[in-house]
Amino acid sequence: MKNIISKLSTPKKLASLALLLGVFALIIGNSNDRNKISVNAREVALSTVNDQDKINVITLADWLIKGNADYTLIDLRTEKEFSEYSIPTAVNIKMGELLNSTLNRNQKYLFYGIDDIASAQAWFILKSAGYKGVYILKGGMNSWKNQILYPERAAVITPEDSLKFEKIKEVSIHFGGVPRIQVSGQSTSAAPTQVSVPQVPKLSTPVGTTTKKKKEGC
Repeated sequence: MKNIISKLSTPKKLASLALLLGVFALIIGNSNDRNKISVNAREVALSTVNDQDKINVITLADWLIKGNADYTLIDLRTEKEFSEYSIPTAVNIKMGELLNSTLNRNQKYLFYGIDDIASAQAWFILKSAGYKGVYILKGGMNSWKNQILYPERAAVITPEDSLKFEKIKEVSIHFGGVPRIQVSGQSTSAAPTQVSVPQVPKLSTPVGTTTKKKKEGC
């Protein structure tokens, strides 16, 4: 069974996870209306496959740079991982505390973990509990590191791709990242020797959200 699961693609893993959570949620219940879950396993599975509720890291970086404040970014990783580094403006909430927190059902939430798995679980839990504006960061922290903090390009690329990389390089440097260029099979920094990194606009935590927040940056 373990080998079969390991061979599945990420979307299929998420869909399977959603279906399992659906069965689990149907079995258990809570007399408290706030924690009572109704399940539409088909909707969950379709959403994970179609990526309709996933936000890519480039879009998130653009939101942060522009100071968009119509959402709350939630980090689902451990407190230790969060303290070591988190995406700017993120707040840390444990998975088990989601339904017991005071998250507003009308607020927009964007979840991320190491990859898509934990955020998909959070998406499922809140969607099943009646929350509407729930999204996950596609690829999680892994994608943030690979595409924003440490983007990499080949030594020889087309002018069009070079222009795209220059834009990504500016974004990377903004967040304190180190863009790289592949030269003879090795990566070399594409960033200037001395870089002044702008501060990302701070977003206020919505009223009623009980979370832990850390200083921005590495």
